[in-house]
Amino acid sequence: MLNTLFFCPAIATLPQLPPQESQHCVKVLRMREGDKLTVTDGQGFLYECTLMEAHPKHCIVSIEHRTEMAKNRDFLLQIGFAPTKQMDRNEWFVEKAVEIGIDRFTPLLSCYSERKELKKERLEKIAVSAMKQSQQAFLPIIDELTRFSDFITRPFEGRKFIAHYHNLPKKPLAQTYRKGENVLILIGPEGDFGEEEVGSAIANGFESVSLGETRLRTETACLVATHTIHVLNNQ
Repeated sequence: MLNTLFFCPAIATLPQLPPQESQHCVKVLRMREGDKLTVTDGQGFLYECTLMEAHPKHCIVSIEHRTEMAKNRDFLLQIGFAPTKQMDRNEWFVEKAVEIGIDRFTPLLSCYSERKELKKERLEKIAVSAMKQSQQAFLPIIDELTRFSDFITRPFEGRKFIAHYHNLPKKPLAQTYRKGENVLILIGPEGDFGEEEVGSAIANGFESVSLGETRLRTETACLVATHTIHVLNNQ
């Protein structure tokens, strides 16, 4: 069982912890020279290291052993979502989805989006923290805010779904997704996707799905979709 996990994306070429990780190592955990620690690069590798220089801004480590970790799932999961106006709700979703397991987040600018701008740096920090807390070695990708009309035309190798509440034919996600498939799911803003947007998505190969009988908040719908895919793959 791992203890505290540190994140250093460039550790393979520069074995020095970033300032925030160094401060946590020295000031919070009070680690000293000679202590052992585990570092991930977020790309699937764990590095067993020895702390050589305990500095609160740049801890120097010596790499003793590198282990390539296998992903604990054989499918790819991407969620495209229209960020909510309240940033803490977007952060909540990102945190929980990383803990459960996700490969990519794509924030979308829809016609009814409440949030027109998004600084992804904060979401990336949340994702790193959740990855470390859940003892994982893979950091999900977080894309820049992308226009819905541009995104739906991009290729994706797998099943593509759009969840919405419009009075159009749709099936429950749990009944149409098949175990092991790569999957991309689109979740709209509080006002839902526009009906024309849904039609455009369908024309570009997306399938209409529902996530249940009740109307869900955006971040709740995102997490329900994420969890549903995991439950179906663990049956």
